[in-house]
Amino acid sequence: MAQTISFDRPDGQSVSGYLADPGIDGASGVVVIQEWWGLNDQIRGVADRLGLAGYRALVPDLYRGQSTVEAEEAHHLMSNLNFGDAASQDVRGAVQALKARGCPKVGVTGYCMGGALTVLALTMAPEADAGVVWYGYPPLEFVDASRIQAPMMAHWATQDGAFAIDGVDALEARLTAAGVRYTGHRYLAHHGFANETAQGPGRIAMTQYDAAWAQVAWDRTLRFFGAHLG
Repeated sequence: MAQTISFDRPDGQSVSGYLADPGIDGASGVVVIQEWWGLNDQIRGVADRLGLAGYRALVPDLYRGQSTVEAEEAHHLMSNLNFGDAASQDVRGAVQALKARGCPKVGVTGYCMGGALTVLALTMAPEADAGVVWYGYPPLEFVDASRIQAPMMAHWATQDGAFAIDGVDALEARLTAAGVRYTGHRYLAHHGFANETAQGPGRIAMTQYDAAWAQVAWDRTLRFFGAHLG
């Protein structure tokens, strides 16, 4: 069952979100973090897919009702987002909300901008039990890897024009130095390779969907969540 719900942030403010609930007692949860487009049909589909896999999946509405299909507007929306507040309040609040709904464990996952926020959330939401990052990372000066206690997996595109692979190298070195339980996978693919609506020049020239690699990454993600969330 899918529905729009409201939940509280740690600071008491209310946030809305899209919840895909499999209707299974004792199901674990996953917080899904949007790309820079907003809470759109594609990211709802990600939550629905996790719901079909048996997880309560919650997408917090970081843009407060706004979404777009235009890259310029998406950049504007993302630029106006306070990433620290989104990670420590919206995402952490979503994790807490799922646990309050009876989820014994809750993971976090996100794509592009949401991938960067997943990294930050793992440093700011101690309640999170696992995290999966999809082709996105924040500026490294904001990543206190010593605060990441949950196991973490990441999917990177070696031909990513938005998040350079040398930045991945630097992030992974920081995670290793901090002793984070981390597994990284690299794919011969472009940015957005798991987004079925990313079809190259029709959306953004640097993005390109790759169904084969997307399936491999999804399989790895579900095995990872199965191992750490149940």
